[in-house]
Amino acid sequence: MQQDLIEHFRSRFGRSPEFLAWAPGRVEFIGNHTDYNGGTVLGAAIDRGVWVALAPREDNRRRMTTTLGGALLEFSAEPPVRQGGTAAWTNYPLGVLAVMPEFGLRVPAGFDLAVGSNLPAGAGLSSSAALELASALVYLAATGQEPTRETVVKLARRAENAFVGVPCGILDQAVVGFGRAGHLVRVDCRGPRFEPVPIPAEARFWVFNTHTKHALVDGMYAARHRECLAAARAAGVAFLADLNAAELQARADRLSEVELRRARHVVGEIERVARMTVALRAGDLAAAGELLSASHESSRASFENSTPELDFLVDRLRVVPEVFGARLTGGGFGGAVMALTDRRFGSEAAQAVSAAYAARFGSAPEVLPMTTGEGAGLLRV
Repeated sequence: MQQDLIEHFRSRFGRSPEFLAWAPGRVEFIGNHTDYNGGTVLGAAIDRGVWVALAPREDNRRRMTTTLGGALLEFSAEPPVRQGGTAAWTNYPLGVLAVMPEFGLRVPAGFDLAVGSNLPAGAGLSSSAALELASALVYLAATGQEPTRETVVKLARRAENAFVGVPCGILDQAVVGFGRAGHLVRVDCRGPRFEPVPIPAEARFWVFNTHTKHALVDGMYAARHRECLAAARAAGVAFLADLNAAELQARADRLSEVELRRARHVVGEIERVARMTVALRAGDLAAAGELLSASHESSRASFENSTPELDFLVDRLRVVPEVFGARLTGGGFGGAVMALTDRRFGSEAAQAVSAAYAARFGSAPEVLPMTTGEGAGLLRV
């Protein structure tokens, strides 16, 4: 993909890029919707991602293209304006430009930029955060700036919140920025603080992408965000992470039925992240699998961000002996399921699950074996 992107850059712009960055996608291992609630979450950077190539210009023209097709888009070096339609993908690199001054960073004026990716769209693997991090890195390289990695992560998250308009927490950008091969990243979102957590060598994980997405997914994500904040206010705390299960139960009569369900999921999920960290450090994959399955059940019943397709996959995977556990990954309302397995689970077993899904829903999910990878970084052109 890297060489393909460079060739695409040359064909569209008639010259070679001067800067190149790569950023991985991520799998949300456990910690569903805990990040914006001030909690903890575990995620893994993966070996698929997004590449961004850039060459500065002497004028104030900003041109952007992608290997996925579409027209060459051009913008002036004025404050970025949010785009729609087929140009909506540019909101991620434009958003980074828009918020750089908030962090005291210089903004590149004119440039040519090209994007390539081998992340499947709509799989909940956070191509948006990868594009934000990789864009930030080439902008910074082009302007000779070297802020801390934590600043780059916060910059990318701010771009998604303030410019793109998605009220996400810092999980995606943190895992993309701080990923390490053979490890998960534990993110304490209140700090934020970032800590690597090793994965047992025999562990494997697979993603089953259903290619389904609720038509109102963005609105439903925002609705869950509002419900969680309302639940925290009703309980008299700043964030749901300020409560444990006993404290939440003691204040249950202050919350509406919906608010209580959302709060129970979040509070329980934060506890599951803590227990998962202990289980992984101890090499106890059976306990880890049970926590994954409990996480999905909580998402299904209390947070209501699962779908029949995701539930079917989780139920089917859980009866396979080589699978420790499975859960939806990402925001939910469609997307993908992640399964934690041992080495014996291979393509044949995965395809059997895929075939059962196809028999039920009419189309097969995309099966993606995953390995952990390194976080975002600059590459040699």
